[in-house]
Amino acid sequence: MNKKVALITGGAAGIGKGITLKLASNGVECVIFDIQDASAVAAEAKKMGVDSTFIKVDVTDSQAVVSAVKDVSSSLGDINILINNAGITRDNLLMRMKEEDWDKVIQINLKGVFNCTKAVIRGMMSSRWGRIISISSVVGIMGNAGQANYAASKAGIIGFTKSIAREAGSRNITANAIAPGFIKTEMTDKLPEEVKKDYLSRIPLGKFGEVEDVCNLVNFLVSEEASYISGQVIQVDGGLLT
Repeated sequence: MNKKVALITGGAAGIGKGITLKLASNGVECVIFDIQDASAVAAEAKKMGVDSTFIKVDVTDSQAVVSAVKDVSSSLGDINILINNAGITRDNLLMRMKEEDWDKVIQINLKGVFNCTKAVIRGMMSSRWGRIISISSVVGIMGNAGQANYAASKAGIIGFTKSIAREAGSRNITANAIAPGFIKTEMTDKLPEEVKKDYLSRIPLGKFGEVEDVCNLVNFLVSEEASYISGQVIQVDGGLLT
């Protein structure tokens, strides 16, 4: 994977940070788009001997995304790997959900995937090689009370991924979605204890997932060993959704 260039959205913390460092450890040059400061992550990746850059970008702003991608292409070359990871939650029951909370989740979680994929795919097409991995969720498959907006955004990612796999496959570009279950991150740490206990009781493996579990799958999917895998939704959930 030496000299490949990866764009990771939402790489400041959690799964995005883990993916960035995993790819960097395998010689991939990493560019992080985030609205949070990810300079410390970029610096940590750079210590592994690769070029690593943080650019403050709002993935919902299509013009900002296009401009940042052009800057990256000028300095590092075309982006070969895209990890669509940026996402938020704004949970509430549908009857209480504010329109702005619906719009914000869809804008970041789904439109952000559209903006970033569209911005990089022309370069992938030209070089006839690309890996697009979008982080969905088991919630996008099974739904979840109080998360109608989040579930809709993550289900949208699945449909989008399958469509891109069909559109871009002839140019040696794969597109896959990862659907994590309960992964221990800063986001899940904030959940009430009773919610955590309920989730744990439904996981056959009897434990929560680690960020590394998702990173290992990403590392495989971007490799040549996964060159014939495309249009798939792969769950990392300990058997939660079977």
